[in-house]
Amino acid sequence: MGITIHQIPCLQDNYGYLVRDEASGAVATIDTPDAAAILRALDETGWTLTHILNTHWHPDHAGGNAELQEATGAVIYGPGEVRKCGPLDHEVGDGDVVMLGETRFEVMDTGGHTLTHITYYAPAEAVAFVGDTMFTMGCGRVFEGTAEQMWTSLSRLAALPAETRVYSAHEYTLGNARFAVSVDDDEAVRARLDAVAKKRERGEWTVPTTIGEERETNPFLRAPQLAFAAGAGAPYEAFAKVRAAKDNFKG
Repeated sequence: MGITIHQIPCLQDNYGYLVRDEASGAVATIDTPDAAAILRALDETGWTLTHILNTHWHPDHAGGNAELQEATGAVIYGPGEVRKCGPLDHEVGDGDVVMLGETRFEVMDTGGHTLTHITYYAPAEAVAFVGDTMFTMGCGRVFEGTAEQMWTSLSRLAALPAETRVYSAHEYTLGNARFAVSVDDDEAVRARLDAVAKKRERGEWTVPTTIGEERETNPFLRAPQLAFAAGAGAPYEAFAKVRAAKDNFKG
């Protein structure tokens, strides 16, 4: 029967997600950026929250855990680092499986933004909830890990089937696209900036994206082949140069 995904704009530029397994009626929130917004969405949909799936510990991802659990009794899954921010019932990591009713989420290690950041991947649904590891035409800052760790994580995501829908946690795409064309003069990248700008002018979301789209236009996945990163050595060193350029980008 599959899943239904309800996307929730919240805070300044976050997205929250409610995911309902249609066979069982079980419902998960992917991260807890804004407990009040998530509770309103539950009221609007008539769904009952049963699971909280955290990708990492940052407050705009796990800060609503306690309030939502108190309100709904939902069981919380995530990496151990989540305890730095809020409650956690089940610690999960690479290779683990979380079942939402009949929907199977495979846990992938995608550390780098934080040390033990994870992704929830549902292969039967061709969906990945990637938190702050990958954005549409971008990636998260490397706060706790290393460039090599982050490159490894992005490479794992890039290896997923091209049709996989990627649900990230922020609406950063217009800025990401402007940066992308500053380092990558590929025609597809320039065309995507134009499409993104028009979407945002209309007030439309740019999330989700797909793995296929990101392989073609995400400068962080394309880092080893970008001219200004040529001669960087290992692929992760090229990634590090692109990430440093984005950190200093003012466009």
